[in-house]
Amino acid sequence: EMKVKKADVGRSLAEYYNCRYVPFDDRFPIPTDALARLKPVYLRKNLWVPLAMKDGVLQVLIDNPQHLDKIDSIKALIPAERYEFAVGLKEDILQFLDYFYGSTTRTEEGSIDDILGKLETEVSEEPEDAADMLTEDDSTIVQLVNRIVTDGYKRNCSDIHIEPYPGKSGAEIRFRIDGYCHPYQTVPYQYKRAVVSRIKIMADLDISERRKPQDGKIKFKKFSPLDIELRVATIPTAGGEEDVVMRILAAGEPIALEKVGMSERDYGLFMEMIKKPYGIILVVGPTGSGKTTTLHSALSKINRPETKIWTAEDPVEITQRGLRQVQVQPKIGVNFAAAMRAFLRADPDVIMVGEMRDQETASTGIEASLTGHLVFSTLHTNSAPETIVRLLDMGMDPFNFSDALIGILAQRLVRTLCTECKEAYHPDREEYDALVRAYDGDFDALGFPFGDKLTLYRAKGCDRCNQSGYRGRAAIMELLSASDEIKALIQARANMDAIRKQAVAEGMTTLMQDGIRKIFLGLTDIKQVRRVCMR
Repeated sequence: EMKVKKADVGRSLAEYYNCRYVPFDDRFPIPTDALARLKPVYLRKNLWVPLAMKDGVLQVLIDNPQHLDKIDSIKALIPAERYEFAVGLKEDILQFLDYFYGSTTRTEEGSIDDILGKLETEVSEEPEDAADMLTEDDSTIVQLVNRIVTDGYKRNCSDIHIEPYPGKSGAEIRFRIDGYCHPYQTVPYQYKRAVVSRIKIMADLDISERRKPQDGKIKFKKFSPLDIELRVATIPTAGGEEDVVMRILAAGEPIALEKVGMSERDYGLFMEMIKKPYGIILVVGPTGSGKTTTLHSALSKINRPETKIWTAEDPVEITQRGLRQVQVQPKIGVNFAAAMRAFLRADPDVIMVGEMRDQETASTGIEASLTGHLVFSTLHTNSAPETIVRLLDMGMDPFNFSDALIGILAQRLVRTLCTECKEAYHPDREEYDALVRAYDGDFDALGFPFGDKLTLYRAKGCDRCNQSGYRGRAAIMELLSASDEIKALIQARANMDAIRKQAVAEGMTTLMQDGIRKIFLGLTDIKQVRRVCMR
């Protein structure tokens, strides 16, 4: 009724009680050990909840940090070397309890803590050696793994990391969200191996082989109503343990090329490139930089009934009607080079190869582009000019390569500012000049002169972005066009700096320059741009 923001109320309470204010955040790792002997009904009635136990310090969220009776009860129930109390609003404390114990709207398998509680009960009455008796087929282990995957998907995470530690240490589980790893849960030591074995069974891997890495795929629909696929990699670690990383594969339709985030110059030039009848176009960047997404966006522009398009991918993540998509299987000899040779006998107009991993694939791609086909592929390099030098070092003939090349698009993904809470401010002259120096080019052409009306944005934090200030990611790009001058430099085996200098002279904006353009457009900040590129 008073229209006072919740965050302002929290800050006032923190000042009054001289302690931290902690709002609800579903990224908090669930403190399984601290909750083990506590009943949710009791906690709801008394309005407090343990948040974490670290290095002998118990962190507790409470509605009144000066309520001596409650504090005495907490100290009696949960022994610790030291206690840190934080103030929270009633609704935040109840939300934490719903999250930790599972709300009334929980899924069939229950909350993560319910499942861990069941397992605690199962092993608590057994001697210590009984840890090995928990098997991967145990119904509660099955529920636990399903819940981990479901929660990861709901939080839009790209990767799930399961990291068992030796001895009687548990297994840490972390989710990678928007490029950052966030703690999710700790699986107690008694059943960390059963969790790993369960995942290996789901991925059709050999559960008896624990000495060497394995990889596979999970079709999650077989085990849960959720229709997603996960790529699984297991890696042996110290102490006889195995780490597991599960990548949630993005399914669905390609993003429209107009929404990828290219500048007007890059979009127009890239559209000209993909409409050429033959040649090779490369999209480059590190793992997880959105290369496959960009390639599929480009293919959707030329996907017509009169055009035959073959793709070789590992894995097939995005599907489009009209594309003939092939999943490579290196174990049986169907690698990228073999798939491409097969495509050349299958009357293609356009070929897309997921990655040029070796000299054979690269040379086959160049040959295909010189025989009248349009070829798209990706490469793990840091910039567009560096890609040329890398391919020449791999043994590509400079004359054939220069003839075949149409263009190279390098890209990265930067975290974007949360649109709900980003804070506008006027930068001082020093900050503005630092951005101009970092741009290292014709900054005036951007059209952002220093003045009283210049506005930049910075991260603040709200409930929508879990107080991080960032939500989602955007691409920053540099597009190198294979002009006659660039082709001449390739044939002369020029160094990377000479190729970069010529490309910039022809209008190429570097990754850093595109990132700074997006800073002035209010999409991100310099901290995130510097995190993904150097120049």
